[in-house]
Amino acid sequence: MPFRSGDAGMVRLTRKPRGSMHFWLLVLLIPGTIALLLIDSWNDYKAVSKVTQQVYDSALLEPAKVLETSVEFNSDGSLRIDPPFYAQVMLESRAGNRKYFRVEEIDPPLLNLAGVAGQQINGRTMIGMRGLPRPPALADNESMPVFYTAIYRNDEVRMVALWRDLYYEGLHKQVLIMVGESVDMRLRTQQDAWRQGLFRDGRMLILAVLLVWFSVEWALRPLVELRREIKARDVDDLTPLDVEQVPREIVPLVRAVNHHIELYRQVLDKQAQFLADASHQLRTPLAIMRTQAQYAKREPDIGRVRESLEAIIRQLGQTSRLTEQLLSLAHASRKDVTPQARLDLNVLAREVVLQYLPLARERRQDLGWIDCRDNGGGISSGVWVLASDAEIHEAVANLVHNAINHAGDGSTITVSSGLEDDYAWISVCDNGVGLDPSFRESVFVRFDRGGPARKGARGSGSGLGLAIALAYAERNRGTIVLSDGDASPGGGVGLCAMLRLPRHKT
Repeated sequence: MPFRSGDAGMVRLTRKPRGSMHFWLLVLLIPGTIALLLIDSWNDYKAVSKVTQQVYDSALLEPAKVLETSVEFNSDGSLRIDPPFYAQVMLESRAGNRKYFRVEEIDPPLLNLAGVAGQQINGRTMIGMRGLPRPPALADNESMPVFYTAIYRNDEVRMVALWRDLYYEGLHKQVLIMVGESVDMRLRTQQDAWRQGLFRDGRMLILAVLLVWFSVEWALRPLVELRREIKARDVDDLTPLDVEQVPREIVPLVRAVNHHIELYRQVLDKQAQFLADASHQLRTPLAIMRTQAQYAKREPDIGRVRESLEAIIRQLGQTSRLTEQLLSLAHASRKDVTPQARLDLNVLAREVVLQYLPLARERRQDLGWIDCRDNGGGISSGVWVLASDAEIHEAVANLVHNAINHAGDGSTITVSSGLEDDYAWISVCDNGVGLDPSFRESVFVRFDRGGPARKGARGSGSGLGLAIALAYAERNRGTIVLSDGDASPGGGVGLCAMLRLPRHKT
């Protein structure tokens, strides 16, 4: 489907606007910051729990080791346990921290206690509380602790167990030492640490959110100030925005806006110049027609009144032509994209010649067209370009009209087309008075008629034809080149205007 500027406008109107940059920055940054702090808090909680568990387990293992070393043989081969005083102190229960312990003699002793389930052991209590739960499985090595959690007398306890082989004069004894304490103290310690950590993390979370909020506000302040500056400007204030007062990231945007402002200022300058030129060019013929009408109104002679009316009619024709050229120039100066299609310049040249043939005959001029397909050049196809038919037709028509208007009566005007390298062309050549090379650039300026020599030979031209033709050519990626024309009968050479467009290869 071909692209049309109107379609693009509809797309822009129906496209949903993007959300606020301020909103999206806060939405992306604040939840992410909160999530990171929550993850960090959870990791802190796990680390505190692990450290607390290790500290309390280490403290629980110390009395178990003391009890282990307190087991000795009697002289009769029996076992006795005589814990030191400090071990008894360590095993005393305190408020919120209940201690439990038990030392068992394995009877009968097993060949190896490594990895044996606690329920498979028969033991005799040497000291401590009866019924203290054994570990699910003993350690693989002697004196290696096994920590586990169990329930004793409806109290959740943390336990440590270790076993030991004892030998004395051929006797083999085995003991199992178990020490435990309620988890209340360690749970309170973990909760206190977690509460303090939560308070610190909450405070840090609030500070982080405020920092993100104020950072976003501060970072977007230049945009707010830029918006305020633009809204505070007058309608006709087209001075560029100051790129020194914005961050580097916004400089490309500001430069793009300044570029657009400059283009808009150029458009306004062209419009102002166009209006000034148009008012100047239209004021004179209107004043002439008014004077002629007043003269006809006062003139009693019917013949002279008719002459005045004929002069008014001629002036109206010239003014009508000037008005049409002004409207064409205004349209050609627009920057919008026009629909383009395949166009045969050879056919278009023939149509323009037929259109202006009556006007050339009035001037006793020989207006002709050379068919490039029949000139022996071996070209059997048309001179194809991709352009706007109406605009290229208007451009060529202005070139032909300009030649008719300035070549002089009795001159010869030849229109032809052809191909050369990567472009196609239409040329309008005459053998009239010509144009000095020093004026060939200035005649493309509006209302410039090409110097004194050309003004002396001109007809009723307004100086807009070549400007309109060039504007239409440039809208279709082409240009117009002026060069010497055909030899003039009175000496010198005429003028040749060539319209060049990119060639469309089929």
